[in-house]
Amino acid sequence: MKMILFFGAPGVGKGTQAKIVSSKLNLPHISTGDILREAITKKSWLGIKAKETMNRGELVPDDIMTHLIDDVLKDPKCKKGFILDGYPRSVHQAEVLQTIVDVISDDPLIVISLVADVDIIVDRLSQRRMCKACGNIVNLNFLKNSLKCPSCGSIDTFIKRKDDEEDVIKNRLEIFEKTTSPVLHYYKEHDNIYEIDATLPVNEITKKILEIVT
Repeated sequence: MKMILFFGAPGVGKGTQAKIVSSKLNLPHISTGDILREAITKKSWLGIKAKETMNRGELVPDDIMTHLIDDVLKDPKCKKGFILDGYPRSVHQAEVLQTIVDVISDDPLIVISLVADVDIIVDRLSQRRMCKACGNIVNLNFLKNSLKCPSCGSIDTFIKRKDDEEDVIKNRLEIFEKTTSPVLHYYKEHDNIYEIDATLPVNEITKKILEIVT
């Protein structure tokens, strides 16, 4: 069973690489961000509670995330493995995740840590937009002045999410340093962890990841 965890600060490219590797290895990509946004769109009790927290740039409470992750990873679609992106974000969550992993497999997690300077992260996130037609995330720096969504082809449908506002971004990064960075030390002691420079071209990062996990 191949279990891959993408770790790093907001904006380092975890989601981008997780989607690419998911496609190449035919493993489900479990993005807690996508799952939470779906819950918000459906206006479920979980989504309403999570939205208030996410709009402040704060971490979603452990009780919500634990329930969410436990259900998803024990689903039959993950029987051959999974790629996890956006969880855990605290040492407690890492410990909870480990109890779930111990139940479903004897194999260790493979942790891919993507790293980049804070200035680069702030620039990336402040230039990020979401297509309100299909939900695709793009970076304005790479659109070459086009207003066309590369995913669905819609024109002028990009919106800036509340959690990509500069003040919220800085708050998210502060929380990452205080709360999530210790997770890195947890995995250095418990699992196979590999660090990759997130400022490299996307294809080079993908190549390095595939060399590690295959």
